[in-house]
Amino acid sequence: MRRRDLLKTAGGLFLVGRLYGRKKITLSMPLPGGTLDPLSIAKFQMPLPAPPAMPSLGEISLGGGKKADYYEIAIRQFSQQILPPPCPATTVWGYGAPAAPGSFSYPAFTIEATHNKPVRVKWINGLVNTAGHYLPHLLPVDQTLHWANPPGSRDSHGSSQLRYTGPVPIVTHLHGGHSGDESDGYPEAWFLPQANNIPAGYFKTGSWYDVFKTKAQALFGQNWDEGTAVFQYPNDQRATTLWYHDHTLGMTRVNVYAGPAGFYLIRGGAGEFQGSLPGPAPKIGDPPNRPYFEIPIVIQDRAFNADGSLFYPDNRAFFEGMSASQLQIPFQPLTGCGGASDVPPVWNPEFFGNAMVVNGRTWPFLDVERRQYRFRFLNGCNTRFLLLEFDRPLKFTQIGTDGGFLPRPVLRNRLLLNPASRADVLVDFQQVPPGARVRLLNAGPDEPFGGGEPGKDFDVSDPNSTGLVMEFRVGGNPPGPSVSLDQVKQGLPAFGPLPRATRTRQLSINENASFSVFVRRDAAGNVVLDCANGEAFGPTAGLLGVMTAQGTTDAKMWGDPITETISQQTVEEWEIFNFTEDAHPIHLHLVQFQVVNRQRLATGPDGAPLQPVRLMHHPIQPEDWESGLLDTVIVYPGMVTRIRAQFDKKGRYVWHCHILEHEDNEMMRPYEVT
Repeated sequence: MRRRDLLKTAGGLFLVGRLYGRKKITLSMPLPGGTLDPLSIAKFQMPLPAPPAMPSLGEISLGGGKKADYYEIAIRQFSQQILPPPCPATTVWGYGAPAAPGSFSYPAFTIEATHNKPVRVKWINGLVNTAGHYLPHLLPVDQTLHWANPPGSRDSHGSSQLRYTGPVPIVTHLHGGHSGDESDGYPEAWFLPQANNIPAGYFKTGSWYDVFKTKAQALFGQNWDEGTAVFQYPNDQRATTLWYHDHTLGMTRVNVYAGPAGFYLIRGGAGEFQGSLPGPAPKIGDPPNRPYFEIPIVIQDRAFNADGSLFYPDNRAFFEGMSASQLQIPFQPLTGCGGASDVPPVWNPEFFGNAMVVNGRTWPFLDVERRQYRFRFLNGCNTRFLLLEFDRPLKFTQIGTDGGFLPRPVLRNRLLLNPASRADVLVDFQQVPPGARVRLLNAGPDEPFGGGEPGKDFDVSDPNSTGLVMEFRVGGNPPGPSVSLDQVKQGLPAFGPLPRATRTRQLSINENASFSVFVRRDAAGNVVLDCANGEAFGPTAGLLGVMTAQGTTDAKMWGDPITETISQQTVEEWEIFNFTEDAHPIHLHLVQFQVVNRQRLATGPDGAPLQPVRLMHHPIQPEDWESGLLDTVIVYPGMVTRIRAQFDKKGRYVWHCHILEHEDNEMMRPYEVT
């Protein structure tokens, strides 16, 4: 049983090629979730907030006349009105500056950085109450995964099926940042809050925390106090849209779902736009109600309970579309067929929320003038691919992506955004009639994405809930300024391709079914253990791996020895073969890379790629909007995706799938630059 029984086989066309054996869901109602029906939530009731700028503590001297912007930023728990009144407020986590208590927000305030001027941040785990006692997690943590595991043998699999109620580990990663490994937010460099009731025997830090603490203190001369880490970001990359979020081993999905994430914008330098773009953006000291024409927009899917609390599944049966009593199988660490079960009891392979949250509010609206705007979109969903479009003939002029400005603007009717990807776009409301309401829609699926055309190759999201994103309300003012397409072309900075690769690696994406739990359905519709005649239950984990010399995949787990050791400054081409049914957004830390091409793989009667692999047809060139630098790439099923990157900093980093449920259960691997 490799997917939900409500899945059915369907063929379809990629955006870039043919998808074989694709399975799809047909939904006639909103997705399941918490006790709050998404159809009962009033839409377009609250204005879209523009995330303000994060307050800093000023500049610090780095010596030699160089200065850095210095921040102290904590994660805390608080209540925020995410749902429209009269719905209750929601308890969330978020980043903020302790020196400015009003700055704690979901999503976080934006860190504004300047090219080549470092930013130093003292990250603080502030998940404690007013008595100094640690706060437990808001959401269910699966202790049987390979996770931080403070109470056990740290950074390892646990054995308890119970909900974790201990102190919460965190470590922050600047996604897309070009940073030393001591400042990258390595998943095993987590730390607990400085609480006065940490249970005896608990590890307070991850297994790599002290390594990076020693290195960072030697480099930057600032101590790491208990419950903190001090990272420094050089900002020596192109002007771009980055974001920061938690990255703790085995629990990123629930930590990020609880709220801690924010934008990080780098401005200036040779990679900046040469001219004027719509603005201003929020900055420190702005007067109340100032209009903004550059707005970062993060889109996330969530689910809620009637009391306003966040909902996230606490058992595997939710993924199977059944009650917990119907899934009658042994979970880790109980005994299965001839050995211990390898099925995690809580972890869900994917999760799709049934409510769309934009800049921390469900289905908001934005009053806009009849002029051009700059929107920096971020897909902040755990699993969901977004396919954004307007409900009237408006286009997106895309000018930038993950790693900065594109070589040339791209006019798009739809924006495909994989989890963690960014799109810097211009949208012009000049020709929209005064008083009109323009809705931003999501035509992506309420299921794992594999490519294709909405309504043809997959069913679009529910039109009354997850198919809606937000509303723009067009004012009656005369048409305002806009940057012409020719001006955009002239203003985009020069862009040069990376040097030719001197090393090629072949890597793989894999999915495991159980090796010890075999099941069937009984007459009552329950899923029961059947060691003699059942089929393997799954998926139980996703894994990255390497390709062998024989053209077969060799899947690896997080704890296996490093297989990617790279010489500093080397330019490598990575060929990533996808042997699973779904597309995966693959993210490499440290680098921004270029997409080289994609190519289909020969498949068997069941639609799965054959092994040894055999390439089909000619390579397919990247999409126009993939022509710049990326840090996350869509690796489609049944294909090999080729990327090129230069690894210029020594250290220990990771690469992983940015479907957070996958990342948390083995679909992440360390790599070393020497």
